[in-house]
Amino acid sequence: MASMARDLLAQESVDGTLERITASATELVEGCDAAGILVLHDAKVETLAPTHQMVIDSDQLQQRLGEGPGFDAAYSSQGERVFRIADLTGEHQRWPAYAPQAHALGLGSMMGFLLFTDDEDLGALNLYSRRPGAFTETSELAGWLLASHAAVAFSSARTHAQMEHALATRHTIGEAMGILMGSRHLTEHEAFDALRRYSQDNNIKLREVAHRICEQGSV
Repeated sequence: MASMARDLLAQESVDGTLERITASATELVEGCDAAGILVLHDAKVETLAPTHQMVIDSDQLQQRLGEGPGFDAAYSSQGERVFRIADLTGEHQRWPAYAPQAHALGLGSMMGFLLFTDDEDLGALNLYSRRPGAFTETSELAGWLLASHAAVAFSSARTHAQMEHALATRHTIGEAMGILMGSRHLTEHEAFDALRRYSQDNNIKLREVAHRICEQGSV
């Protein structure tokens, strides 16, 4: 687990981090045949780094029905952090519509772990098995530890990506200002003001305006 944590932090991109998280789940958690990360955007589900098509199918089913362990985990900012269905072949009061349809997809059991840090909820790590009763208490503990490491690595990777994007945007804006200053004989303040006004008047993000100028020489 310690080696896995170092491996997660060593990934160079958010996508790489997520793919290593889900791959680690299938390698380290007993009974896990497939894994993926479910992220909610309002009521819309996005599936990240799925290791198998059944992960995508399950997430889409949860979105369509509005219920399921991973769906609940991603929505649960307080209270339960782990949701488990030991056997999808039986009736379930909590997820009466999801369980039988998930079984029809070839799923026998599953667990959902909330991915969160101290200041944000990130989604849910969902683990699936084709066999009913595949996940034990040991499996749940391993999944919980993986989810805890994964949340930190995911948050770190995303923050790094955001910083890189911000620096790239700053560079593009600076380059666009330089083009305007040279072509229109503007001061630095006037060039930035011109970018800002065009952005506001045309409802286009400032970085997009700057990108156009860098590519075309003008807007």
